[in-house]
Amino acid sequence: MAERSTATSPPQRPATARETSVADTAAAPTAAPAKGAAADTVSPRPPELHSGHRLAKRYRLEECITRLDGFSSWRAVDEKLRRAVGVHVLPADHERAPAVLAAARSSALLGDPRFVQVLDAVEQNDQVHIIHEWLPGATPLSTLLQSGPLDAYEAFQLASQVSQALAAAHREGLAHLRLTPATVLRTGPSQYRIRGLAVDAALRGITSPAPERTDTEAIGALLYAALTQRWPYPEGAHGLRGVVGLGKGRDALATPEQVRAGVHRGLSELAMRALVNDGATAASQSPPCTSPAELAEELAKLPRIPPSDPTPTQLPAAYGNPQRPAAPGRGTASSGPPALPGRTGTALKWGVSALLIVALGLGSWQLADVLHNGESAPESTETSAPPPDTSEEPPPPEPVSIAAVSSFDPEGSPVNEENSEAASYAIDGDPDTSWHTENYYGPSFGNLKPGVGLILDLGEPQEIRSLSVSAIGETQVEFRAAASDATSAPASLDAYTRLDQATGEDLTLDAGEPVETRFVLVWLTELPQGDDGNYRGRITDIGVFR
Repeated sequence: MAERSTATSPPQRPATARETSVADTAAAPTAAPAKGAAADTVSPRPPELHSGHRLAKRYRLEECITRLDGFSSWRAVDEKLRRAVGVHVLPADHERAPAVLAAARSSALLGDPRFVQVLDAVEQNDQVHIIHEWLPGATPLSTLLQSGPLDAYEAFQLASQVSQALAAAHREGLAHLRLTPATVLRTGPSQYRIRGLAVDAALRGITSPAPERTDTEAIGALLYAALTQRWPYPEGAHGLRGVVGLGKGRDALATPEQVRAGVHRGLSELAMRALVNDGATAASQSPPCTSPAELAEELAKLPRIPPSDPTPTQLPAAYGNPQRPAAPGRGTASSGPPALPGRTGTALKWGVSALLIVALGLGSWQLADVLHNGESAPESTETSAPPPDTSEEPPPPEPVSIAAVSSFDPEGSPVNEENSEAASYAIDGDPDTSWHTENYYGPSFGNLKPGVGLILDLGEPQEIRSLSVSAIGETQVEFRAAASDATSAPASLDAYTRLDQATGEDLTLDAGEPVETRFVLVWLTELPQGDDGNYRGRITDIGVFR
């Protein structure tokens, strides 16, 4: 039987919940090596793989998700069973290959449905292939938190399900060691699954002398982030801002209640008890939780947290809208504002009636007086509407020829290689072709960079006024231009002046006044979410107008 634990492999780097790497083994953009990763050893060169390549005459590689530290991860298709799968590939002579194979086989033997399942782990043609489930409808926690913190019920379900799953894994000698918001997936309402059990850590050479404590701290960090939308350390990670010391002591961590008002007190306390930091349990006399099993037990002791009411909030009865059942035989729709009660209502009704009678009497008397004197009714004092403006409308925008286009990614690695080979598709006039960005965890590029874009070279300085952009999905785009005297495309974002910004699919961005420039930057700052749960920008057409 395959060995059940990877915690005893040769130590290279301890893991903590402070892990800030955003590269992931199932759905992530290409990223630099994780902070603190072993860099003093030369990893074998990754296999020369490409989209369309077949592994084991069965798995067709579709899209590279991660290429990091000697291994690569892909979205692929199992042509035999006709389903999407995830694939990790690394050379068989890679120093971590034996640990990765052992971790994958042990994880597969666990068979717990709360984890993304390993389907196969083989060594073939001098390569190690790890095949795992692909869940296209699942959403990573990192993506959920981009729109705000979770409510108390969802946060409780998240912490309970993850701690119970990890407790079961630890009983079988398995640890995750790299639990982050990117490795926890919501597969349905209040339903969560975990990917990368043991395998993610083995791929990156992560070990821990106290695996239960490491995973417990990670669950505490997840719960803290779910309650506050903040990462519980000074350095931000996973698309979340960090938290500076706000508690007792200079460097003590602020409790979730101190970070955000209205946080559930019991969940706030348990998040602190699960974390490892100075002052983590300052708000409680209870001891820290040191294992997922202990945390699961403490969560089970909390009073029941009901799910949020999905119905719209009703006005309180004190506002004059008491919620009462409709009378038999009557509809439930409101027929207007409630009548005023008692003498006040009666007096008001008589007053209104008297005013109406007086007004009718005065009108009748004035009409009779006019007829009696033979005078015609007074002419209206209203002036006629001014004649419509017949001046000529401004001429329609005139398109400007685009001489060349290139991708612009000043913070990429390598620089300006954001799918550069497809940049020309954005100006070819064919709506069926497009330039697209890489995949990212969140709409704001997973907190990796401020944006990416395309530089349009007009050939020579020209006066322009507007820009049209056709995108697939709601995309936030900025219209920027370089200085008129620039003879080559600037390499810095600051060298391009922002003229306009808009969000949508079919956009028209206006500079207001004509601007003379040769280089126009179409700068993407927020991306739409795709069917696979990742975020990617797609531009099908761009036009520049004077």
